[in-house]
Amino acid sequence: MPDSLNLSKSELVSHALAQMNSDLSERSWTPRQKLALTCRILFDGGHDSGLAGQISARAEDKDTYYTQPFGHGFDEITYSNLLLVDLDLKTINGKGMPNPANRFHTWIYRARPNVNCIIHTHPVHVSALSMLEVPLQVSHMDTCPLFNDCAFLEKWPGVPVGNEEGEIISAALGDKRAILLSHHGMLVTGKTIEEACLLALLMERAARMQLTAMSAGIIKPIPQDLGEEAHRWITTPKRHAITFDYYARRALHRHSDCLD
Repeated sequence: MPDSLNLSKSELVSHALAQMNSDLSERSWTPRQKLALTCRILFDGGHDSGLAGQISARAEDKDTYYTQPFGHGFDEITYSNLLLVDLDLKTINGKGMPNPANRFHTWIYRARPNVNCIIHTHPVHVSALSMLEVPLQVSHMDTCPLFNDCAFLEKWPGVPVGNEEGEIISAALGDKRAILLSHHGMLVTGKTIEEACLLALLMERAARMQLTAMSAGIIKPIPQDLGEEAHRWITTPKRHAITFDYYARRALHRHSDCLD
């Protein structure tokens, strides 16, 4: 009889996590490369909406961050055309200006020192769900990284160009990694670019699943303890890194110019 058939679930989980960390390798992308790849990954994932949406990541100086130049779509972002801006949205390096709506990124970075990447987009299914003024319901194993980790802003404060919107959105986000913004879209944060990228993809999938399930009946909740267990299982730095590498390989097949 195989030895592992006598092990408990917690022992098997610990073994699997240890094996992932020791056996699985990941690419050594630079932050700028990761950010450019994230723009292309999210474009392919249905997150493009003209010039709406921003993706940013802290640079070496924590009071500066990389972001895309305003006027460019996610499918046009490359390693070399990213901007380096300060918290006043002044361009330090690069050609062009950031999206003026990046102002609420500044508020979140100031409130959350552990956040190193912010993604705000208007994908179709998230945007459709936001029009109903209902929170995101996480009731499937695959979407459990968002279990008890997605806030909800019920009242739309208007376009996020002013400091008022930055205060409202950062306060509503609190200590969670994601937020659904009514009549607007979504925002996710990550300690790493990889984490934020995957949460953004997952949130659009969760919204699509929720709308599909709502059209068929009443969504049934999953038990609290099992949702938390799945959240822990899927939310690890190694899993973020190797999953990001998979999406990066797919993106580079379609967008060979991404890394110049």
